[in-house]
Amino acid sequence: MLRSRCAARSPRRTLCLALVATVGACGGPSRHAAQTIHDIVILHGTVMDPASGLEARRHVGISGDTIRAISDQALRGRDTIDASGMVVAPGFIDLHQHAQDTAGHRVAVLDGTTTALELESGTADVDRWYQARAGGTLINHGVSIGHEPVRKRVMQDGAAERASTPAELEAILALIEQGLRRGAVATGLLIEFTPAATPWEVAEVFRRSATHGAVVHVHLRALPEPYYFLETEEIIAAAAATGAAAHIVHLQSSLGEDTPRGLELLRGARARGLDLTTEVYPYTASMYEIESAANNDWRGWPDHRFQRLEWAATGERLTRASFARYRALGGLLVDYNNTEEVVTAAVADSLTMIASDGI
Repeated sequence: MLRSRCAARSPRRTLCLALVATVGACGGPSRHAAQTIHDIVILHGTVMDPASGLEARRHVGISGDTIRAISDQALRGRDTIDASGMVVAPGFIDLHQHAQDTAGHRVAVLDGTTTALELESGTADVDRWYQARAGGTLINHGVSIGHEPVRKRVMQDGAAERASTPAELEAILALIEQGLRRGAVATGLLIEFTPAATPWEVAEVFRRSATHGAVVHVHLRALPEPYYFLETEEIIAAAAATGAAAHIVHLQSSLGEDTPRGLELLRGARARGLDLTTEVYPYTASMYEIESAANNDWRGWPDHRFQRLEWAATGERLTRASFARYRALGGLLVDYNNTEEVVTAAVADSLTMIASDGI
């Protein structure tokens, strides 16, 4: 089982190659590996193997579509790639992928993705999630224990609209811990979709996750201007107070034009020793259910806010009246909430990694 720490918490750049097969042990070369001339040799990269705990500089030899050798000794190749300061991974690692079925995995592998992890939303039942994939999948997979689905299980219909009682919070935290013990590779925290969860509840989720060494993958709270920064500051404070590592999902989608400032906050926190990472997706629109709690305040939106929304089923741009009509029906909404300039700068920033947020 993959551990998200290997992918999500490394501050180094990742060199990804789409390969069909890999050497299992990540150990030394075969007797003849030093004499073999490989098609490609990747030099000096950090190789990680969660199964054995290996995290060390190695040389990788590839012939055809297969990794033939992973060695601490020099390898010979017709072509070489210097991967100094990078992590070498067999394909792209997608930390944020909701399409966790055969159709979704087929599309992912055609893009060169060999690991797709559901770490934002997660699941309330880790055992059932893995059992559904026990027969094998096209690519590596893993899931978080999700605060939102756990909160729904404990609080039923009031999960999005009201604060938890002390007894409910303890039940939520107990289920999160149970999920981490049962093989969840992280904790998922969708605060925008549980807006009634208090900052104290968020901090307590961080605290319990820290006791298990679990990274908390956070969808920031949605706040109006001029309070955008409080979304990021809440996570920085929770990480600092509890010692938990945090990964902020799709920063450019949550912060919009304030993305550069959000990145500076994270950069400063990292420079002072906090274990914080973030991701972006390289497109200017998001998609989610129109009936979600994130839209509960829609009656107070200005008219121009509706003009950036599209009803996914028809491609129709919405008005206040059509939004109300479709919200009563329920379905997918496209939100053109960003600009090319913001997204391009976020993708190019050295602090960000790419995740698809695919559905």
